[in-house]
Amino acid sequence: MTIFEAVVLAIVEGITEFLPVSSTGHMIIASSLMGIEADDFTKAFTISVQFGAILSVLALYWKRFLRSVNFYVKLFVAFIPAVVVGVLLGDWIDSLLENVVAVAIALILGGIVLVFIDRLFSADKADDITDPENIPYKNAFAIGVFQCIAVIPGVSRSAATIIGGLTQKLTRKAAAEFSFFLAIPTMAGAMFKKMVMDEIESGANKGLHPYELLLNNHDNMTAFIIGNVIAFIIAILAMRSFVGYLTKHGFKIFGYYRIIVGAIILILIAAGVDMQIL
Repeated sequence: MTIFEAVVLAIVEGITEFLPVSSTGHMIIASSLMGIEADDFTKAFTISVQFGAILSVLALYWKRFLRSVNFYVKLFVAFIPAVVVGVLLGDWIDSLLENVVAVAIALILGGIVLVFIDRLFSADKADDITDPENIPYKNAFAIGVFQCIAVIPGVSRSAATIIGGLTQKLTRKAAAEFSFFLAIPTMAGAMFKKMVMDEIESGANKGLHPYELLLNNHDNMTAFIIGNVIAFIIAILAMRSFVGYLTKHGFKIFGYYRIIVGAIILILIAAGVDMQIL
């Protein structure tokens, strides 16, 4: 992977991670169009670049994380369903990650849902929850259950949790923000599993140190640092813009966009382009 390719993937990650459009689908298109080889470092990069996105949430909403312990407890409660599903269905999830057609179909079906979701949640009501910190524990858990739908690649973790928030009487803004906050333990947990647990297991078989690809290669380390810095900056801009747009205009444009992206993937596959998940 070149520095240019790392920059492009970092931009894609920063823009799409917190929007309801599926970062996985966009990574597939970007990497395939650039002809990036899915080697060990590329796979490690696409996981580790999420670190910049995680930091962007902390930087943008740092005051929220200083309010009370209850806030952390609610995030943990919402995080529990994803842990359970990840442990029980890990092998099945990994098999789905190898099916690009399934990703494209999930993008299209999720897009159709977003096109019509505004009719169910047309506007914020006076009794809706405006502050994510005020979410009851049972509602936080329910949002976590919705997040489990996103184990299907292409569904979008952001879309699933925001819609889950709307079903629990959160305003659009509060639902989006809680989705951002819930991304921290969810993405950190996924990174830990992929970069530590899975790498230790494969390292035991290959005789490799889990971080050898990063620490012992100057070019790889440079790509890792630049990628995370860019993902950090772009993710902050994306979150700020998304909250404002979602509050005023809703989901429809994201639904149409998802349908287009899913269709592009299917067209590229039909045209013989080698589409692969990194």
